Amino acid sequence: MRRGIAATALVASLALTATACGGDGDDSGKADGPVTLTWWDTSNATNEAPTYKALVKEFEKANPDIKVKYVNVPFDQAQNKFDTAAGSKGAPDILRSEVGWTPAFAKKGFFLPLDGTEALAEQDKFQASLIEQAKYEGKTYGVPLVTDTLALVYNKELFAKAGIDAAPTTWADLKTDAGTVKAKTGVDGYWGSTQAYYAQSFLHGEGTDTVDADAKKITVKSPEAVKGYKTWQGLFSGKGLHKADTTADAYAHIQDAFVNGKVASIIQGPWEITNFYKGSAFKDKGNLGIATVPAGSSGKAGAPTGGHNLSVYAGSDKAHQEASLTFLKFMTSAKSQETVALKNSTLPTREDAYTTEVKSDPGIAGYQSVLAAAQPRPALPEYSSLWGPLDTELPKIAGGKESLDKGLGNAETAIAKLVPDFSK
Repeated sequence: MRRGIAATALVASLALTATACGGDGDDSGKADGPVTLTWWDTSNATNEAPTYKALVKEFEKANPDIKVKYVNVPFDQAQNKFDTAAGSKGAPDILRSEVGWTPAFAKKGFFLPLDGTEALAEQDKFQASLIEQAKYEGKTYGVPLVTDTLALVYNKELFAKAGIDAAPTTWADLKTDAGTVKAKTGVDGYWGSTQAYYAQSFLHGEGTDTVDADAKKITVKSPEAVKGYKTWQGLFSGKGLHKADTTADAYAHIQDAFVNGKVASIIQGPWEITNFYKGSAFKDKGNLGIATVPAGSSGKAGAPTGGHNLSVYAGSDKAHQEASLTFLKFMTSAKSQETVALKNSTLPTREDAYTTEVKSDPGIAGYQSVLAAAQPRPALPEYSSLWGPLDTELPKIAGGKESLDKGLGNAETAIAKLVPDFSK
């Protein structure tokens, strides 16, 4: 009871400020009849959205006074689209916000703090690091909906034919194994990505990052980072190592080669689990091997933590905010997360959603096993944007069109403009 009273009081006080920002509701915040919420979902329209649409109908049936207008917004357009709408008008009441967007939009005042509300009534059920990732300046602005990380995924059959009975635990071992797979099977052993997000694991493997948020220092050219990027660069040439693909369709090329048995291992996330199973190499789901990304010379292994939160627009009126909180609680419940996991093969954010049935999917069980090694992102609103300059430079480096030193130097200069108060 106390929690409910506190939640109502918090939302009421915030709504007075929020409506002044340009919410679509009236000034009283009172609803005449059912409240209609607008939810921008950024999930894959083909593989994931149908499950969310079905949950919306289930929610509406359980909450007849709340209607939900479901809008699927392409992920690559959603951040800019919401930024524009929230700064003027037309923003949705609820956004499926990528974890990197959450602190950025919170900093701009676009998201409602959720601490003490019913949306976070079961906060202790969620993975603690994911709650931390949804915070900005001590307040929580999103409820974790799905999580992800990267893993080394490999074709067990090809590895077995090469006489390899376990996944490599270091990048050096991966390089050796790739050569062995090529020699024994004729198939390349590994194909790496030139995207900055995928290269992030090499930095974590050296105990560093693109920036040191606490020290307010850009570290993309630090000795540790350079060492990590050299390891990354070295995996594009050599026996059993596929050359870098710097085309616009590189992601699709790598994925297609892996699922059809034309390359033995890649680094990939759980959002591709359903597509793995559609490939000829993984008709038998048990053939999919999933392991923690290899460790760097520091002995550390860790991929970045990704995923999505559900956040509430601070510009909505009181009635819409309260209805949104009810929706968030429903969508992130253990039951709803179990449903999403079973239908979409995505990873829940709360332990009680990893039921026996959910873990019977070898893809989910495999990725759950590597989550503990995932590295949370620093609470820096600009953090996700830092990969932009690297996405420009890394393909040039991997393709031999630019030296590592020059490319990282260019990235450092561009990053300095994004975080002008950071030193080099």
